[in-house]
Amino acid sequence: MTDSPLAPYDAVLLTSFGGPEAPEEVLPFLRRVTAGRGIPDERLEEVGAHYHHFGGRSPINDQNRALLAALEAELARREVEVPVLWGNRNSAPFLSDVVAEASAAGHRRLLALTTSAYSSYSSCRQYRENLAQAVVDHHDAGGAPVRIDKVRPYVHAPGFSATNAHLVTEAVRGLLAEHRPEQVAVVMVTHSIPVAMDETSGPGDSDGEVYQRQHEQLTGAIEDELEATFGAVLRTDLVYCSRSGAPHHPWLEPDVNDHLEALAGEGFTAVAVAPIGFVSDHMEVVYDLDVEATATAAEHGLSMVRVPTVGTDRQFVSGLVDLLLERAAETRGEAVEHRQWPPSPAMPSQCAPGCCPNLREALPALCGDPAEQPAWYREQADG
Repeated sequence: MTDSPLAPYDAVLLTSFGGPEAPEEVLPFLRRVTAGRGIPDERLEEVGAHYHHFGGRSPINDQNRALLAALEAELARREVEVPVLWGNRNSAPFLSDVVAEASAAGHRRLLALTTSAYSSYSSCRQYRENLAQAVVDHHDAGGAPVRIDKVRPYVHAPGFSATNAHLVTEAVRGLLAEHRPEQVAVVMVTHSIPVAMDETSGPGDSDGEVYQRQHEQLTGAIEDELEATFGAVLRTDLVYCSRSGAPHHPWLEPDVNDHLEALAGEGFTAVAVAPIGFVSDHMEVVYDLDVEATATAAEHGLSMVRVPTVGTDRQFVSGLVDLLLERAAETRGEAVEHRQWPPSPAMPSQCAPGCCPNLREALPALCGDPAEQPAWYREQADG
């Protein structure tokens, strides 16, 4: 393993949100997702209707299987011999089970790659909390020590950002073949989060709102790319989907459906809807965009093209492997150049103290401030 480009890591851990794969799994899955928030089953059943629209099966696990296979293929192409494991936060295969299985197979140091590119509690720190819980469960069961690190948030790593720009450009190219530039709007979509979560996103000593600013920076860069490609300034906006929670709690807006209605009222006839906030076709993409937003566009006479997610795009997968190798080199103490597009400071691999805090309760979290890790885990590292 000492000669491996991924040393000192002996396995990669693809870490994702998870989703139900059968109707009977929908309600238990939603209960796990919302644990501790006091949401009644009646409300969860309403959300569950989105899953039942697709036979009770979320697309996310199949997307992760495809991504895992693509990562394995890219690592093999580069002659990097390391297993790629897969664990979910909210559905099988659960992270705690995968960590235990990894330990039983002799793996002692895992490098986690999350299927979320951005910085916020729900898109970064919560994964770190789940990783902490997985090692705690393994430790309490008497398992051999396992350490886990993770790659940095990668919204501006070119494998993600430039791939999104290419996908948007190709979708707009098709629309411009049938519509004048002044008739075409580009709508960048991401998952809405509570305003309070956005205000505290990013390092604890920052001004916050890192989640929103990361999206705005990528939106602006793609807008510039469109202008350079087509020689025209296209209407480009950032909007949100999948708002939930109590009505009196403010979430990031505008909603994608409200925005589409407004665009139609302003005279636009065509729209490219790009889910830049998602790595693959989550339920929020296939239902909120492919069902609801598509229906809204049709209702208001908009010709809509839904831009693909990066999914298993070759450039994206290659960029993920670059991030893995970058993180391993950093751990070995080597100097590393963080490639960023658009140019911007890279988020650190080790999250700063107070980064993207849990606003409900303080929980242990890995891959960051040692004070936030379980005491025995810190001692294990010191030893």
